[in-house]
Amino acid sequence: MSTSGFRLFLGLLQLVGFLLPLRTSAIRKDIGFLEERICRTTVQGRYLISDDEGNVCDALSLDSRTRCCPLKGERFSCHGCNILSQCCSSYEFCVSCCLNPTRTLVEKVVKVKVAKPATAGTYRTVFDFCAGRCRHSSESVVHENAYHSKFHHCFSLTSNASGANLTQVETRLLGIDVIVGRQGDSCDAVCKSRGQLCVMNKLSLLNQCDVMQRYMTCKGSCLASAGADQPAEVAEDAPRDLYPGACLYSRTQSMLSCDGSHQYTRRLCPCA
Repeated sequence: MSTSGFRLFLGLLQLVGFLLPLRTSAIRKDIGFLEERICRTTVQGRYLISDDEGNVCDALSLDSRTRCCPLKGERFSCHGCNILSQCCSSYEFCVSCCLNPTRTLVEKVVKVKVAKPATAGTYRTVFDFCAGRCRHSSESVVHENAYHSKFHHCFSLTSNASGANLTQVETRLLGIDVIVGRQGDSCDAVCKSRGQLCVMNKLSLLNQCDVMQRYMTCKGSCLASAGADQPAEVAEDAPRDLYPGACLYSRTQSMLSCDGSHQYTRRLCPCA
């Protein structure tokens, strides 16, 4: 090969080497790699599963790679749920319904404690909240061994203040007889006289002014107090310093008790 031919050959090799990386780079820029979505799912159900996108499917339909339900059917389904009480007959559909951003606000649930103790942490995500709240809770149980309703998977936030939605409260009291007791009687005594038992975990629902005013006259208004006999109404013949005719609610939920009583009050009792 002549000198001029060899130089031409080297020049072509350099040109190919210069262009090839640019072309390869351009191809790599144009092709994007989508990050695959990995879902979190419930693990409680034997047959159904809910993912953190609000979809419900049977266990066999779950994508083995992404752990997500197929994108078919209704998202955020409330099948078998009572929307007023925010309680459902199925755990998986409770989680799906709860995940709907129009029903559950992330800024509220991340402030909710996972458990009652002061040292308990808060929920990190809406899915954590829904998966946790929809499990059976003490509020769904009567006498510690039976459900008061088939809708025992609930995700509503319990309100401790007066002014709570009455319709929602009454729905959560389905199967419960709300009884105004005789003066001086405890709720244990009131319910026992009817052949029933006091349902301790329903007292907090009655411990609200607008609920008490539905069952009692509350002539002297509704006042915050502290006592194991609340929620209650003060008898008309009580000393003036005890506010005769007033309804009393407790600001301290831990003080609510079925066996509490006071000689000058009539208790509002949940019996079943």
